[in-house]
Amino acid sequence: MRYTGINHLAMATADMDTTIRFWRDLLGMRLVAGLGRTGYRHYFFEISKHDMIAFFEWPGVEAIDEKDHGVPVKGPFAFDHVSIGVRDRNDLWELKDKLDAAGFWASEIIDHGFIFSLYSFDPNHIAIEFSCPVPGVDIRSHPVMADRNPSPITRQGADPQPEAWPAPAQPTPLAERRIYPGEGRELVLVEDE
Repeated sequence: MRYTGINHLAMATADMDTTIRFWRDLLGMRLVAGLGRTGYRHYFFEISKHDMIAFFEWPGVEAIDEKDHGVPVKGPFAFDHVSIGVRDRNDLWELKDKLDAAGFWASEIIDHGFIFSLYSFDPNHIAIEFSCPVPGVDIRSHPVMADRNPSPITRQGADPQPEAWPAPAQPTPLAERRIYPGEGRELVLVEDE
């Protein structure tokens, strides 16, 4: 398998117009696709060449309570925050200035040793982080485990351990590989206006 990035993260909003104003107009991410009908919208914003963030607009959804990035919680929980990569610290300062000017809370720029980060929240109270690499530090090329008490599975190292899961007994034969139509096909059928 060759992963290319996060195709999209799917979030939810009750107000697509406010969401568009934030992600497209304030953060500068292009609105590259939109699906919709009465009571439903699904819009996609381009983060990078390979990555997008998408929002479903559902009339009954409510903004989540603000939860600070990385602060532990109890009970059912699935998502802490999303970190969006930027080129360098100048981009972080530009984002901070834009967020401040628009009335959104923005943290100070934080040095985590391997990345510099800026924290904020979108209008839906989704915790977002913007991060850029610290010059000269590349944990992807040289993985580091600073956990003083890693689990036995963690001690197996950075690389995937394929023997941890059973291999497919029989790959799906070419003749049986089918792709079924789903929502979104109308995007390729829409003529540019």
